[in-house]
Amino acid sequence: MTPADIANHIDKLRSRAKELEDLLASPEIFNDMNNFRKLSQELSKLTALFSDFDRWENNLDTIAADKELLLQEADAEMRALLDDEITSLQAECGTLANRVQLSLLPPDPNDAKNIIVGIKPAAGGDEAALFAGELFRAYMHFAESQNWKVEILDQTDTDLGGVKDVSFSLSGCDVYSKMKFESGVHRVQRVPTTEAGGRIHTSTVTVAVMPEAEAVELNIKPEELRFDVFRSSGPGGQCVNTTDSAVRVTHIPSGLSVASQQEKSQHRNKEIALRILYARLLEHKQQQEQEKLAADKRSQVGTGDRSERIRTYNFPQNRVTDHRYNVSSFDLPKVMQGEFGLILDQILQINCEQQLEALRQQ
Repeated sequence: MTPADIANHIDKLRSRAKELEDLLASPEIFNDMNNFRKLSQELSKLTALFSDFDRWENNLDTIAADKELLLQEADAEMRALLDDEITSLQAECGTLANRVQLSLLPPDPNDAKNIIVGIKPAAGGDEAALFAGELFRAYMHFAESQNWKVEILDQTDTDLGGVKDVSFSLSGCDVYSKMKFESGVHRVQRVPTTEAGGRIHTSTVTVAVMPEAEAVELNIKPEELRFDVFRSSGPGGQCVNTTDSAVRVTHIPSGLSVASQQEKSQHRNKEIALRILYARLLEHKQQQEQEKLAADKRSQVGTGDRSERIRTYNFPQNRVTDHRYNVSSFDLPKVMQGEFGLILDQILQINCEQQLEALRQQ
């Protein structure tokens, strides 16, 4: 993408920004808060893009002027100052140029969506359930650091303090664009507290990151959904509710069903079950669309399917390794305290470089 192409694209986006400002100033926008949020996020990103682009252009003008002065300047000290400024501005221009070009890349259609995250232990029994609980708590800390809103939708714990199954929603800025890299199989290698012989065990946990969806978006008709109510139960089938508050909703065409018994209110459980069901149906739909793509057009880092082992947490070596991008962090305790930036920052940088390279080759 040449500078002229970028400038032309920016001019078109400035018109879009003016359109967004007019829409957000309209009183009618407050009747649809979801649309208000999406438009606000779009305008915020455009504003940041314009700031980077304007600074990039100003730096280029300053560099050109400094080079003209160098041709006329005889004083050695002044020439040294001009050289230093040119070097500094050129370095900043490189960073700004990359940021501007990345902002012009076609966005992921899910980037503006809030998400539902599901965590389940896979192989490893109690140890897998314990790690699922630790990973869940780490995501809670990460969400707090990002100022994301968290809502627990469903959670079933084990007697040992682990998690059998947990689903929660995250809403806020750039939620999907960061958390989408977490979808897949997470492997943990460590000595369990119950292991007397000190042997290292390997366990796995699956993480599903699903953008939230609406019935209209999925073209779901009311008659395609079946609702069943039943009594909530605790561990071992112990009844914890004397009313039929738990809800199971089934999408008849696909056979996919989701049950919720987290809340005492039947209405609330129905709402939760529908949110999770819609997210799973959207995930299934998008996976089917990906399967239609030719193999050579698929991402080099995998499809994000939960069957893929994406990351290993090696406690004896104090190391977290992401296998898709071949990056590691040797500060595992901080990662488990929610500092996922230690691994995600590297992933995001490599992912951006790959997209920019693909853009340059077009």
